[in-house]
Amino acid sequence: MSSRDILVTGASGFVGSHLARALVDKGHRVRAMTRHPDDYDGAGDPIGGDVADAGSLIEPLRGVHTAYYLVHSLDSADFEDKDSAAARHFGQAAADAGVQRIVYLGGLGEDNDRLSPHLRSRREVEALLGEGGVPVTTLRAAVVIGHGGISWELTRQLVAHVPVMVAPKWVNTRTQPIALVDVIRYLVGVLDDPRAEGQVYEVGGPDVLRYKDMMSTVARLQNKRLLPVLTVPLLTPRLSSAWLALVTDVDVQTARTLIDSMTNEVVVHDHAIEQIVPGESLSYEDAVRVALADRADAEAAKEAEPAETA
Repeated sequence: MSSRDILVTGASGFVGSHLARALVDKGHRVRAMTRHPDDYDGAGDPIGGDVADAGSLIEPLRGVHTAYYLVHSLDSADFEDKDSAAARHFGQAAADAGVQRIVYLGGLGEDNDRLSPHLRSRREVEALLGEGGVPVTTLRAAVVIGHGGISWELTRQLVAHVPVMVAPKWVNTRTQPIALVDVIRYLVGVLDDPRAEGQVYEVGGPDVLRYKDMMSTVARLQNKRLLPVLTVPLLTPRLSSAWLALVTDVDVQTARTLIDSMTNEVVVHDHAIEQIVPGESLSYEDAVRVALADRADAEAAKEAEPAETA
């Protein structure tokens, strides 16, 4: 495998930061695109760029072989418009720069289902990234389990703060969570296989669970008592998101966008990715254990900082 120039957008984010490290470890030359390159301290070479500003993408994409697209605007009320405009900018800039492939992390969900605005936007981004003619490899995933992930934090904080939960019917929706380490494995794995060019793959862990089952597992692994979840059919997404903002540190807009998607069943039906990137995936329980351990390590490191700098 030869070294090549790879651009990772959203390099300071949850998935992007781990992907940049994995690619560097594989010997690739990584450009870590961020809006604040002077503050970037992760893997790869920081470079300024903003998908909302087409002109700012010229230099980051120059000479790049593959570009990973890992950005979104979930915290904005008009995220659909922002994300579609950003995808158009990036897809055209990539084509103008001669990029050979774009790899995009999207969302699971059946196209014949009534997709939430969030999942519908993810589908639109898939198409818009390729409008300029660059082949797009898409990995569709559900909840990614790892320290720092928004969806995972919602689950962890609900278990930590609310022993008795009154929730809408979406807690009974089935989903197929995936460990962060497996998402990274798939994102890196599709890079060097020409069969993956222009393809869409569904990725997930081995377990299909209801959201309330996920919360029960988190509680059990932390020796916490979580009483049975009481479902209320008329608890609206607006009320649910406002409630989540009170008991977690996730902002109201992001919470509402994610909750809207929880009415859609998101499970893997096509296992073609296993032909491209073989290997066993972590179970949900093991993914949770890793996420909890990483959080504990991060908190311990943070607590140690004053003593080290004193």
